[in-house]
Amino acid sequence: MVTHILIILSFWERKLNISMIIGLIPARLNSTRLPNKPLLNIEGYPLVMHVYSRAKLAKKLDKVIICADDYKIYNAVKKYGAECILTSKKHKNGTERICEVAKKLNAEFIVDIQCDACFINPKDIDRLITFHQKKKNFDIVIPHSKFNTKNDHSAVKIYSDKNNQIIYMSRNDIPYNFYKKKMFLKRHQDFISFKKKSLIKFSKFSQSYLENLEGIELLRALENKMHLGTFKITDDNPVSSINTKKDYINGKKRMKFDLIKKKYSFKS
Repeated sequence: MVTHILIILSFWERKLNISMIIGLIPARLNSTRLPNKPLLNIEGYPLVMHVYSRAKLAKKLDKVIICADDYKIYNAVKKYGAECILTSKKHKNGTERICEVAKKLNAEFIVDIQCDACFINPKDIDRLITFHQKKKNFDIVIPHSKFNTKNDHSAVKIYSDKNNQIIYMSRNDIPYNFYKKKMFLKRHQDFISFKKKSLIKFSKFSQSYLENLEGIELLRALENKMHLGTFKITDDNPVSSINTKKDYINGKKRMKFDLIKKKYSFKS
């Protein structure tokens, strides 16, 4: 009788674990444009801790883990009680970094959250997960916001069809507005949902021609015939991350008046 109960409990434990949704935050110390970016001070705390704390507010994430490439990040975030795993320094991008960790996790979905997305809205993370749970035909889902700044090559633009399937992504303005009609572009947001099995599949592909040409790693997925979906998030403010020194200066000012910040607190 006891043996039967243990078998049943083990079965349900595996079943529950496999459906977990885990947020992973890849954090690399040596950013080209902003050295030590994850540890930049905002309101007295490391930038990455703001990202971690906001992700923890998302109701649909079962767990959030920082995937760091350096002990400086690891030691800094552990001080505040964050869950962190040290990863290899050899990864070429954040997707490869989170894949190293994802392989060890029992999860159905992995949400990749950029370590500089310190103004991310937890509700948008929940919207992303809800969309992907309903649209499991997609291997990867990238949310977008409306965007009308021309020739901003730091922003990746998405072109998708009427079924929300991504056709292409570019740093150029796509589609090109030849007839000068009033239109908005779709800006790639800084958090992405993967089926775990799709993330691992993606990591096995070699870097692709278009990926290297455009500098957009998920073009590798398109070139390998994976199904990428998108949907519009309700927050149309495209600036959720810190990419440049100017972003950092403006971000420090903006954080003083940020409403979401009031919902989380750091422990040390």
